Amino acid sequence: MGFVKTLLKGAVVAKLAQVAQRELSKPENQRKAKEMFQKVQQRRNAH
Repeated sequence: MGFVKTLLKGAVVAKLAQVAQRELSKPENQRKAKEMFQKVQQRRNAH
């Protein structure tokens, strides 16, 4: 049973990675990610 559970977890992670990669390839999502990253950096530099 443990083997099946491990196999399922691996399949779920692989699918999530595939979906994330597809979403990140979209230009509008790349722009949002860059903006979010810049905001985080600005907050870190402000402290």
